[in-house]
Amino acid sequence: QVQLVQSGGGLVQAGDSLRLSCAASERTLNAMGWFRQAPGKERKFVATTTWSDGRSYYADSVKGRFTISRDSDKSTVYLQMNSLKPEDTAVYYCAARLIDRPTRPPQSYDYWGQGTEVTVSS
Repeated sequence: QVQLVQSGGGLVQAGDSLRLSCAASERTLNAMGWFRQAPGKERKFVATTTWSDGRSYYADSVKGRFTISRDSDKSTVYLQMNSLKPEDTAVYYCAARLIDRPTRPPQSYDYWGQGTEVTVSS
């Protein structure tokens, strides 16, 4: 059973940057993703990457501002968030799949981190 432990997040102002981290309990060679859930709303796709070759895909709302990356030596995936906007405020979750194929639907992911809160003030 893979465990994902998240860190990062917090309260920032619009235009600031944050980096979220997601450390896997064991080395994984499978696709990883980031999702976010605003209060009262459904969980939405943010970004995903393959572990093998780092192919990445983004939601249109974050493209050009967010970057997903992975460090194989540390079994860690990152989400670098730049030019943050108030509408980016949400609880962010990392997730892992059992196969190394990136996808957007959250129900396609098998393991989840505990979530970390990001609040962007205007």
